[in-house]
Amino acid sequence: MSSLDFDIAHLMSGLMVLVCFVMLYQDRLYSLLNTFALHAVVLALAVAWQAYIQAAPHLYVTAAIALIFKGMVIPVALHRLIRRMDIHREVETVGGVGPTMLLGLALVALSISVMLPVTAAAGTLAREDLAFALSVVLLGLLIMITRRNAVSQVVGFMSLENGLVLAATGAKGMPLVVEISVAFSILIAFIVIGIFLFRIRERFDTVDVTALDTVRGDRR
Repeated sequence: MSSLDFDIAHLMSGLMVLVCFVMLYQDRLYSLLNTFALHAVVLALAVAWQAYIQAAPHLYVTAAIALIFKGMVIPVALHRLIRRMDIHREVETVGGVGPTMLLGLALVALSISVMLPVTAAAGTLAREDLAFALSVVLLGLLIMITRRNAVSQVVGFMSLENGLVLAATGAKGMPLVVEISVAFSILIAFIVIGIFLFRIRERFDTVDVTALDTVRGDRR
């Protein structure tokens, strides 16, 4: 592998981490969905580049799945869902943006400090890509934890899954059957999530998950 191939692979992985921070910064749903679409496009480029440098044509299928489903279909569907359900456009966070960003930086530092020693026997590219992938996973969890809106938590879940795909392709790649099963799992999960969003909106007239805690407390 040439130095240029190595640098481009790391650039793509680093961009995914950067876009995660952009998602953490967003305070409006439409902007968050657009940023997630960008995250999926960067994932597709990263996986396509891995397919090229690994000489693994089946990884192009993974890149196409990420681009079509996560980069176009799901963001467009969520945009329509928000308009149809007349969901509140602002994203409410548990803490402020500043502390959340600092916590995100701490999680990235933790990922690097944990993953690099653990994967010392692996190749340099795989070690650093796995560190980036773990960062994306933890930042996705952070998005889910710090957002009160159910739609933004869905975005956090899907960005977390992007990190898992990056880890799999950066290490040794995934068999084609796994890629297809992942695509169908994402589609089924999205349908189930959509049904739950409709039910939550219909029952509580909001998708703010704190309303569920309030109702649960009242029933006690």
